[in-house]
Amino acid sequence: MKVGVFTDEAAVAKAAAAYLMETMDAATVCNLGVATGSTPLPLYAELRAAHADGKFSLAKAKAFALDEYIGLEFGHSESYRKVLQNELVGADKVGLADENLFTPNGNVDVPVGAREAADAYDALIRDNGGVHLQILGIGSNGHIGFNEPGTSLSSRTHVDALARQTREDNARFFDGDLGKVPEMCITQGLGTILEAEHIMLIATGAAKAHAIAQAVEGPISSACPASILQMHPSVRVYVDEAAAANLSGRDMHAVRWEVLA
Repeated sequence: MKVGVFTDEAAVAKAAAAYLMETMDAATVCNLGVATGSTPLPLYAELRAAHADGKFSLAKAKAFALDEYIGLEFGHSESYRKVLQNELVGADKVGLADENLFTPNGNVDVPVGAREAADAYDALIRDNGGVHLQILGIGSNGHIGFNEPGTSLSSRTHVDALARQTREDNARFFDGDLGKVPEMCITQGLGTILEAEHIMLIATGAAKAHAIAQAVEGPISSACPASILQMHPSVRVYVDEAAAANLSGRDMHAVRWEVLA
């Protein structure tokens, strides 16, 4: 695991975008794992700017979302498919074709239909050759994807309930109304995520400082699902000063970043 600490959110986005473009340009299987939430938005803005300058394109790529809410109507503005369409799909974005954006099907009955949709999505990723580079954010409780604390560290794509903390964090996308935030989701499992060839985790802001310290330096535990990333051979963590505030081994992280980047 290589941890880079940058001055602010903009610097994080620029560095992460440079790595993403270099890594995807070298990919044999051009499959990108994409995340939602507010954290990756500056990264996607950098990719759109690079595409506008003719320096980057996902026209020949496939993109696989980490997760999706269960129960939002098709086309809902906060469904993760809609968010990713707005950020990445089309010649005016990064060139990604809509038919090459894959998301779990959240418009299903619970539990049987949702379980079938989860299994089908896990198989879809595998059958398309797997993810070359996976983008991750991290929740304030240490979740990645929607793998909440207590999730099996070897879990596959599955149906799960959202923790209250996660729903409270995401209420800002639903007019601040917790009652509008779905209670269930389909998410890639931790075992599924770990099958990506390369992983990049992005975190900004003081609210993520505890989770980052536990993920990077804490014990590997289902109490902090992101800590399982310590077991992956190719992980880069991009954080700003605020998110890095609780890292005790910051000097060593800096040395590794400079030497191994």
